[in-house]
Amino acid sequence: MKVFKNFTDYSSQKPLALSLGMFDGVHLGHKSIIDELAKIGTENNLETAILTFWPHPRFVFNPNEDLKLLNTLEEKKQLVEKYGIDNLFLKEFDEEFRNLTGEEFVREILVDQLNVKYLIIGYDHSFGKNKSGNFELLQKLSKELDFEVEQMEAINIHENNISSTKVRNALLAGNVKEANEMLGYLYSVSGTVVHGKKIGRTIGYPTANIDTESIKLLPKKGAYIVEVFVKGNQYKGMLSIGTNPTVNGEKLTVEVYILNFDDDIYDEKITVSFRDFLHDEIKFEGLDKLIERLDEDKRLTQIYDFKE
Repeated sequence: MKVFKNFTDYSSQKPLALSLGMFDGVHLGHKSIIDELAKIGTENNLETAILTFWPHPRFVFNPNEDLKLLNTLEEKKQLVEKYGIDNLFLKEFDEEFRNLTGEEFVREILVDQLNVKYLIIGYDHSFGKNKSGNFELLQKLSKELDFEVEQMEAINIHENNISSTKVRNALLAGNVKEANEMLGYLYSVSGTVVHGKKIGRTIGYPTANIDTESIKLLPKKGAYIVEVFVKGNQYKGMLSIGTNPTVNGEKLTVEVYILNFDDDIYDEKITVSFRDFLHDEIKFEGLDKLIERLDEDKRLTQIYDFKE
């Protein structure tokens, strides 16, 4: 897959089948669009492309908003490539771009610069200054500018439309299984293992502290059953997101206890994939009570069916 930050860097002999949007999470709704793009590209001898924005436009419109994303930039690239897209455009949402009307965007960017011949948009997508671009505008312009346009229907799970917002809300409620169902894959968090207070090792539960990207959404505070990927191997793990209130902690940390593992992995890249929620963050009366709960969490993690 080729990645472009500037439209002027792109050139191809083939016209494009393209979709545009944030694609945060690259969830099953997004995947339905990507699958349709691939089908159209194959049938019509077109290259496929996703046009998305980085950073998220909401950072431009609402700079004080504490928005967290489902994907880091690297994760988004990996998912889009995994699903077979030929080209990924990562457009900075700058002042010049945000002032383009929907029609100017279609004429000047999609048609003149990118040679788009087939455009697919989501069921609720709008674009351009003041959201002036929509499916009706695309239908009108398609006849004049010689491209085809298709609007995808929403993808539903349990009679609810899938959206990035709903995935975020599920994670913030600790409903990781629901979030995974909408994503079509296990929600994961990656980072570098850093030094912590090392309290866990004094009670028989040494943990790896993960330094995650600040832009990445963390599920609600609490304990989770996770899969851990480190040094090319996979392990069962129990992960805590919180401030360690039992020992009067204040800083939010992400710590994982890896079962049947005792290697030194400081400064190693580690990925944890969320399987299930164990319980909310708890302030125990003492370390003995904390150890009792950790023993039970470990038992539940050991018997958890990671194949389901």
